[in-house]
Amino acid sequence: MPPRVRFAPSPTGYLHVGGARTALFNWLYARRHGGAFILRIEDTDVERSSTDMVTAIFNSMKWLGLDWDEGPDVGGPHGPYFQTERLDKYRAAGFALVASGHAYRCFCKPEDLKAERSAAEAAGRTWNYDRRCQRRSAAEVAAKVAAGEPSAIRFLVPPGITAFDDLVHGRIEFDNANIEDFVVIRSDDYPTYHLSVVVDDVDMQVSDVVRGDDHISNTPKQVLLYHAMHAAVPRFAHVPLIMGPDKKRLSKRHGATSVGEYEAQGYLPEAMVNFLALLGWSPGGDQEIFSREELIQRFDLEGISGGNAVFNPEKLDWFNQQHIMRMSAAEILGRLRSAGLMNVGLEIGELQIEKVIDLLKPRSKKLADFVPQMRPFLSDDLVFDEAAVKKHLSDPAVPGLRKALASALRTVEPWTAAALEETLRAVAAAHGVKAGVLIHATRVAVTGQGNSPGLFEVLELVGRDRVIRRLELC
Repeated sequence: MPPRVRFAPSPTGYLHVGGARTALFNWLYARRHGGAFILRIEDTDVERSSTDMVTAIFNSMKWLGLDWDEGPDVGGPHGPYFQTERLDKYRAAGFALVASGHAYRCFCKPEDLKAERSAAEAAGRTWNYDRRCQRRSAAEVAAKVAAGEPSAIRFLVPPGITAFDDLVHGRIEFDNANIEDFVVIRSDDYPTYHLSVVVDDVDMQVSDVVRGDDHISNTPKQVLLYHAMHAAVPRFAHVPLIMGPDKKRLSKRHGATSVGEYEAQGYLPEAMVNFLALLGWSPGGDQEIFSREELIQRFDLEGISGGNAVFNPEKLDWFNQQHIMRMSAAEILGRLRSAGLMNVGLEIGELQIEKVIDLLKPRSKKLADFVPQMRPFLSDDLVFDEAAVKKHLSDPAVPGLRKALASALRTVEPWTAAALEETLRAVAAAHGVKAGVLIHATRVAVTGQGNSPGLFEVLELVGRDRVIRRLELC
């Protein structure tokens, strides 16, 4: 049967790169094997969840190109796909576990249990719930329920070993003696994560659970729930966590962590997908640059490493530039316009803009890098680097050199980089100065900056009239 996988974010914050990598692995696995990719929103933390975060998660996934086959907005046979719309299913499952003897009502007050746990920890002792409510008689339980006394539902952990075969880590076993009877329905009638995720995965027929290593400790509890519900246990693949360059878990101290921030900074979704795919997964061989289709064709769960992956911003920049270099100028221009980055005052021809983009591609790591570099080509409103002006335009001899060059450029034919270089060098020689002096002065006068792509290619694209005007006026 084709696999059915899911990504289930909580809308308590933006989609971060760790979640995006997990979503990508699930999406690639489903696409590789013709399966279904399900998006489910785990919004039972009603105090911290928000519709704005739901929208932000949707937008980030769409930007990455991770379309879902079932879920919000697209529907499906196993909806609804918001957990807050599935509360009756969780409560029914909790009562069914009580009825089958796999769980029991717990009338203990959470604040009392918290105090007991804190006292034990302060004394250096391990504390586990002592099953006092599991020992209550049926009559006592019925009386408390009839009196309207609030209660949670706890799963009764059986003795023995709970084990599962992880596709990344191999066989993993837990001694049930170390697993406390855990709550599946809180006293406010809301489910805990363990119950809701299992009920949903059973209902949605999820065959493979691909998620972060931080969920390994949750898995034995969920395996016990699958067995208690007489449901098939899915295959598990726990992928390595993403660390910062300092080998600590990725966080805000390492810079941007949400997908939306990278989109705003001008990264390409193709580059982000390529970069994230190789964080903890290897296709084998030396190839690093992959298209989306190539990733789909090559992806397998067996290639996931058991070691933590390091998020290197410089490597992401490299991936982004590599994908920029592989894009046509017309496509980059379309992306710039879509991002609202092409708001310039001077109109030039479309083909001319594309030539400028091709010239700037090797110097642009992000889409936003094109914008300041394109200014001299598209607008006469230059921004001058004061240090460059002082260094290259302050010599009293420079104004005369610029005017001489401007005069010589009026008759240059054809207006090409080669002809422009020949003319500039001839003017410098005629005035007894090194060509570099006039090259630097011309670059600052025409672009406002001390650095640029090859000067003569720049002059060719800026155009005769504007080059001459800037040389004369600067």
